[in-house]
Amino acid sequence: MRYLILTCFVLVLISCHTKVEKTSIRFFSLKHFFEQESTRLAKTKQYIDKSVSYNGSIERKKVLIKDWKNELNTFAESDINKSAWRDSYQVVKDSNYINYYALDSTLRTRNIMIRKDMLGKLIRLDIINKTNNLLYQSLEHLTYIPDSIYAIDKKQHVILIGDNHYFISGRFNQGGKL
Repeated sequence: MRYLILTCFVLVLISCHTKVEKTSIRFFSLKHFFEQESTRLAKTKQYIDKSVSYNGSIERKKVLIKDWKNELNTFAESDINKSAWRDSYQVVKDSNYINYYALDSTLRTRNIMIRKDMLGKLIRLDIINKTNNLLYQSLEHLTYIPDSIYAIDKKQHVILIGDNHYFISGRFNQGGKL
């Protein structure tokens, strides 16, 4: 009798096991797109004209990016495909554009604008990220144009430290492969 009760108890526990719900992709997946771009760009082995500006001081170099996933991470981190944000963005689209607008002003990613060509291929991506809290305010404008340029324009204000402006861009060299 004890074995029967124990068996029933184990079966009840197993049947109550909840399945982990997979996150469904409702919006354009920046994470997936930039994973694919990172893989594709790593194979091209081309030099990039990279500029970094901090509060007006500019440094330019021709570099070979070895870790594209890290280089484009800021873009991938702006992905809005999270279960909690399922109803947090308004989507406006037509045949060539998709725009996502945050409905909640506390969300970091406020706007994603995607432009596609007639075949549906992404030709331009702009992202606006904004953060406000008691100690820190920042505004980021990210731009990505495949095989042309990527740019991160970040303005921030930190209490007791002041204002900072960062601008990072990478221009792809047409035909500038190894």
